[in-house]
Amino acid sequence: FDKWTDGQRRRILVDLLERCSPSQQKFCAKQLQDRVPTEALDFTTQLPRVLSLYIFSFLDPRSLCRCAQVSWYWKYLSELDQLWMLKCLRFGWYINFTPTPFEQGIWKKHYIEMVKELRVTRPKTPSKDEFVVIDVQPVRSNIPEAKFSVLGRRTNKEKKVLPPWRSSDRHPTDTIRFNYLDNYDP
Repeated sequence: FDKWTDGQRRRILVDLLERCSPSQQKFCAKQLQDRVPTEALDFTTQLPRVLSLYIFSFLDPRSLCRCAQVSWYWKYLSELDQLWMLKCLRFGWYINFTPTPFEQGIWKKHYIEMVKELRVTRPKTPSKDEFVVIDVQPVRSNIPEAKFSVLGRRTNKEKKVLPPWRSSDRHPTDTIRFNYLDNYDP
């Protein structure tokens, strides 16, 4: 068997499986599944809960809220008070009551309320009355513009027209995250 080619091995395996009973095929399927998992495993279900919480503790609040959308178990983990209490206490935000053991998500709700009080959730946009457009006039140059129509270059009459498409931005801004309270960058 060791000296056979890959094609020969596959043919003999298919031949053996065709001759096996359904119970033997189930046994082979279980053996294969134990050796080679067909699906990706969720680390939160395999690791102890303490380790999963430790991993989640490194995430910022926005990422924790996004983790809650993965599955019901991730939602349960990402809304635990053990995670949100540390984020609140870091800013000196305390709750003024003792929650009962049946209340869950108190610290997350408190964090959201405190951020709303700071009015950081939305950037301020001026109203239509406050928005002022300054009348801009082009600067006129005293130097006459040269015409390059002989060499096929643009002339004074031809205006530079923008293409109907834009190329990709070399410095994209859609990836900038506005985690106002968790910015470690200066």
